[in-house]
Amino acid sequence: MWLRWVVSNVLNQVAEQKLRQVAGQGKQAVDSPQGESTEEAGRVDPPATCDLIVAFALNLEAGGLIDRMTNVVTTRCQSFVEHTGMIGDQRVVVAETGVGQAAAAQATEDLIRLYQPRWVISTGFAGALTDDLRRGHILMPNTIVDVHAKPLSVGFQMDSQVIESTRGLHVGALLTVDELIRTPEEKRDLGSRFSAVACDMETMAVARVCQAQEVRFLSIRVISDGVDDRLPDEVEHLLNQESLAGKFGAATRAVFKRPSSVKDMWKLRETALRASDRLSQFLIGVIPQLTRD
Repeated sequence: MWLRWVVSNVLNQVAEQKLRQVAGQGKQAVDSPQGESTEEAGRVDPPATCDLIVAFALNLEAGGLIDRMTNVVTTRCQSFVEHTGMIGDQRVVVAETGVGQAAAAQATEDLIRLYQPRWVISTGFAGALTDDLRRGHILMPNTIVDVHAKPLSVGFQMDSQVIESTRGLHVGALLTVDELIRTPEEKRDLGSRFSAVACDMETMAVARVCQAQEVRFLSIRVISDGVDDRLPDEVEHLLNQESLAGKFGAATRAVFKRPSSVKDMWKLRETALRASDRLSQFLIGVIPQLTRD
């Protein structure tokens, strides 16, 4: 889970091009591709209904699925960014809600009001809380828990034979947390206390809104960091910097102190892009099953 935070809020903000120049590298930055996307500042005509909303927190997570869509139109709305397009013959809205429960709840309420969907999928990255889940594995939670409220059950259940035959697919409880969980010790403690196998920062909020609005809900998460994964020391130091200038200064010092640290940072970005692609592959297989029932 910290992986998306590092890539979105540190590497991007610290100016990737400057990092490459300091390190003497000539790599070209890889932005989340938009394919055939066009961008609109806002919507003039009332939107048509759409059966399926796929809600991510960040473009970093959504990019893999957006890449696989056609006829994409991107619209920046007040509480979210939406990408409306086609997956096969199915019209889908992919939304970037922002990080955290408050942002996810507001965006979900607005999306349901606009589109009256039959289904909402809360998806994106998650951090493992047990040894069984590793990077690139997929979690389909059967229960959503958080530290404040009673657990919520997820109504949609995948066939047990499909689960057993699909490598890297897990079913279990997903814990929604309010802050970044960094250390293996914290992860294992949360997993034990809440009987959860992974954690994220939005799903409970989306689930509550869907329950209140009587909209069918599903969560699918890709594991971006394992329970024992630790941040490189230089990245940990970056996280402790509050200002952009502080982050850039820490990044520059890290590169001069240990030039290979820039490779560690780029590896984190590449890991995030692979996770987004893995998640999109799984979503492409699930979405037709939801929209045909």
